[in-house]
Amino acid sequence: YCELLDLNKVEEFTCFCALAQTAGIGQRGNHWEAQPGQNLTFSLVLHPKHLMVVAQFKLTQCLSVAVCDWLSKKISPQEIKIKWPNDIYVGARKICGMLISIKVSCVGVSHAICGIGLNINQTLFPEWVPNPISLKQITGEDYDIKKCLEELIESVQARYEEILMPSLQEAYLARLFRNNEPGQYIYKDQLMAATIVGINHYGQLLLQPAEGEVVACNLKEVQYVL
Repeated sequence: YCELLDLNKVEEFTCFCALAQTAGIGQRGNHWEAQPGQNLTFSLVLHPKHLMVVAQFKLTQCLSVAVCDWLSKKISPQEIKIKWPNDIYVGARKICGMLISIKVSCVGVSHAICGIGLNINQTLFPEWVPNPISLKQITGEDYDIKKCLEELIESVQARYEEILMPSLQEAYLARLFRNNEPGQYIYKDQLMAATIVGINHYGQLLLQPAEGEVVACNLKEVQYVL
């Protein structure tokens, strides 16, 4: 729906919220499904005109960290991780996914449609959904969806104000799953043992193989071996 709008006429931080979702779009062509009234499924319109196109990954960092900030007020912060680039996990299970659509101008980013799906009260998921978890499954509590949305948008606004500051990158790396830890990856269809050593300016994942130079990976080039 947001793609059909004239975003020049949409006020920043306008939120379009879906009561239910059966074919949400995610990274790598994945789908997101949510039961009616149980979860947060919304799109947020932003106008980060001060952001250069080459620095657009800062939007991903902003939203990812903001979701982690909000979740940290509900559950143990130590369990919350960002699986590059922007999936949010609690332990080994996914609680949130997002997809950011960027519109650019000759000088930088003009508009961004930020779609977020966050599992709140849903406890039963389709079998095809890999490793899902919801806030209710973790805490046993029911949550007011509208209040959760208002709190989460406030969290995004707070991080949005520091989108050009080093503190945002630091907060993202502090939450990054497997950061500075050895692991296995499939890189360009080849199994590789490597350590995540950071994220570069373009948002590429930096992997240090056991032997050789650091590799800068794009989204479709690398997969985690869990």
